[in-house]
Amino acid sequence: MAVAAEVRVEQVAREDLVMFVNACFSCTGQREFYGDARGQSVSIEFLHQYILGNYRRLYRRTLAAGINHFNQAQIILNLLAIGSPVDVQERREEGALISAALRRLPPQRAFRVLESLRSRRINNRRARAIAREYLSSRADLAFDAVKYRAKLRAAVVHGHLKLEGELGPFLFHGWKKRVYTQPLLETFRKAHFAQEALYELPYTVAEGLAQKHGVPRDVFLQRIEPRLTQAERLRLQESAARDGAEVPAVDLSRAPLTKLCLYVLALKDEVRLERRDELHTALERASARVLARAPATLGRVAAVLDNSYSSSGSIQKRRRPLGVALASHYLLGASAREYRAFWTSPVDDPLRVVARGQSDLATPLLAALEWGPDLVVIVSDGYDNDPPHAVAELTRVFRERLDPGRRTALVHVNPVFDADEYAPRSLGEAVATVGVRDAEDVPTVLGFARFAEGTASLSELERYLAARVASWLDREPRKGEPTREEEES
Repeated sequence: MAVAAEVRVEQVAREDLVMFVNACFSCTGQREFYGDARGQSVSIEFLHQYILGNYRRLYRRTLAAGINHFNQAQIILNLLAIGSPVDVQERREEGALISAALRRLPPQRAFRVLESLRSRRINNRRARAIAREYLSSRADLAFDAVKYRAKLRAAVVHGHLKLEGELGPFLFHGWKKRVYTQPLLETFRKAHFAQEALYELPYTVAEGLAQKHGVPRDVFLQRIEPRLTQAERLRLQESAARDGAEVPAVDLSRAPLTKLCLYVLALKDEVRLERRDELHTALERASARVLARAPATLGRVAAVLDNSYSSSGSIQKRRRPLGVALASHYLLGASAREYRAFWTSPVDDPLRVVARGQSDLATPLLAALEWGPDLVVIVSDGYDNDPPHAVAELTRVFRERLDPGRRTALVHVNPVFDADEYAPRSLGEAVATVGVRDAEDVPTVLGFARFAEGTASLSELERYLAARVASWLDREPRKGEPTREEEES
């Protein structure tokens, strides 16, 4: 009786942690096609508080599991809010993970975390030390003072931190009060009076000042082009694809895979056809860069890719599920020995795919299984509705009658968080479901799939997270060295 109860407790703990990690891969608190932002936020916040209260050590180690930035920021704030662990080793590991995670976040997210310390009234000694350490690790704090002025000021005031040189007067006494010897601070001051100084500032800062000066949009974009980051160029390209505006060109060969797919999907069909070779080459190179960072050698792989209408996403995550499907197509094709794709609405050319029709996952899945792959990866939001629940029944029969020895692995990669289920929506018990934010997460979540499938124990999950922590902390960038997120920008 006692043994059975202990086994059940371990099973519940493993299921809780798998559910949480999956949620942290896929949920961003934004509106989805089938769910609003409020429901997303309430569900993910409940999960954070539940796992933190019951499994604190594994909660902090989730930071190293490859989860998305939104949930990394939530974990950092929640850990700082409750103070340090009593045990010295636990306290040391938790502090190292928080510091490393904050440094790895994109700067705008990291400064938002520091700003949130004030709004949540988190001001213990550890929180102040983390904020001080983060600011000391920044390579160019003058640049941050210009680009993230309000957030940096909030962090300094709340944490009672000291700034060297002219940064203090710049943030707290106003840029009009004096002439600065620091070049960027002086350029920012001049830009309020002289248009020429605009074009030496970061794009996001210069954009608002250009409107103040009444600079025409096309003139501004032409002259600010040398200052644009890769991420800014790609965002401008996406908006231009929708609006038909002229914007500076972007080097597609350097763009991240999922963002590049979203850009491609924003283009009109005739433009995709005209630029097909260029776009195809850029996607292949982006896939190769992902695999260089996270190698994955696969055998015979079939991908069932959902391009039903719900893959068009929401107004906040426009075409993201479809973008993840297209990116996964290129990534799996690059990592597999043999590869075939099966779309819910068949397409002649994946680059010209569009979101349309019902979610008939069973038909392409049958075709994929008939091909005899070693691995079937289903990329879908999990709303199998034509007919409903067909995949769950199909995979159950396949496992029980045709493949009881599990020669073929079945993995469902879901980029959409279901607030009602507190997890990405599953396709039945016979298919392991893992959450993703971007297709770049696929190599990581394929390794995590065995935990979602239920074939691995809680102790194996704990060892997996411990190994991720050790590897993650060993690869932490040094001061001034860009993180992967900053390199992609």
